[in-house]
Amino acid sequence: MTVIKAPTETVAATHFLFDMDGLLLNTEQLYSDGNVIILKRFNMADKYNWGIKQQLMGQPALKAAEVFVRETGLPMTAAEFAEERNCVLLELFPNCVALPGVVDFVTAVHDAHMPMAVATSASRPIFDVKTQHHAALFSLFADHIVTGDDARIARGKPAPDIFLVAHATIGGTEDMRSTTIVFEDSVAGVKAGLAAGMKVVWVRDARIPFEDTAELEERCFAVTETMSEVEKEWFGL
Repeated sequence: MTVIKAPTETVAATHFLFDMDGLLLNTEQLYSDGNVIILKRFNMADKYNWGIKQQLMGQPALKAAEVFVRETGLPMTAAEFAEERNCVLLELFPNCVALPGVVDFVTAVHDAHMPMAVATSASRPIFDVKTQHHAALFSLFADHIVTGDDARIARGKPAPDIFLVAHATIGGTEDMRSTTIVFEDSVAGVKAGLAAGMKVVWVRDARIPFEDTAELEERCFAVTETMSEVEKEWFGL
């Protein structure tokens, strides 16, 4: 593991926003596992690949279902797939774990008394299932949790809506966006953070082809492979 792109300078950060799936928790892998379980029922497991996975990451459930059905040719409607996948995932999600470096970094931000929030495309009920065994970690955010089914969010990622709402939730104002740090793992999420005018730390899956993302990486404050490589000193902590 390594820092792919280190910051060129430090920033006196004022606010911190965290995605959840694939960033705080290993739920992105569980989504993949659930997708394959359903495809196997139709002998179509070979239809799932990393290219499709990239398109699903960071998307609201129904939009992701539409992409999945279209790209794999699964003989179900998007709504049917979303419902079936939800049933499968409800069995898998309680087994999720915090990703490397997450607890230490979130604790450091909390102990520095910095405003922070979770901004996840997951719905509130699904958020509750995923986090049921991680009460200590998510208690650090208090009630600053913004989920994808929040009525204030008109558009999903890559639109900036969810980060703008989460930012306002923790007292952020427009003039503070440039000192707000967004932590994301998905292309859609990175684009959303940048569109919000915030500094993005992309905790990037090594399987994403670099040639497809070089321009996006250049716009990020920093790029790493795990939260373990993120340095508190980058943000004046």
